[in-house]
Amino acid sequence: MLASLFVLADGVTIKFGDNVWTFGLNFILYLVIAAVVGLIAEYIVGWRLPLGIIGAIVAALVGIWLMTQVIVITGIGDWVLFGVPVVRALIGAILFTALWHLLTYGLTRHRYRATV
Repeated sequence: MLASLFVLADGVTIKFGDNVWTFGLNFILYLVIAAVVGLIAEYIVGWRLPLGIIGAIVAALVGIWLMTQVIVITGIGDWVLFGVPVVRALIGAILFTALWHLLTYGLTRHRYRATV
């Protein structure tokens, strides 16, 4: 127990010139949960978002915002993990990933195999 106090920090502090940014443990856990939810949403939809893991995190963050601030559905049992409503975040991330796929599907280039 004593060793874990030295290993786990309260957060991360980054200093750029006169600017100091501090990210607490709750924010870091929020991003980790968003990454997992975003990757699960990509897997369910079957479409990968651009920028890899960063795109998955952004999709999950937009999904969390969408399902908790814009579209509020009551009556769903929800798991709250470190302040993140997991089921609503997953539904929102799936909706956002599917919407992204519908809007950008025609813009992607399809590679065709050359026949000889």
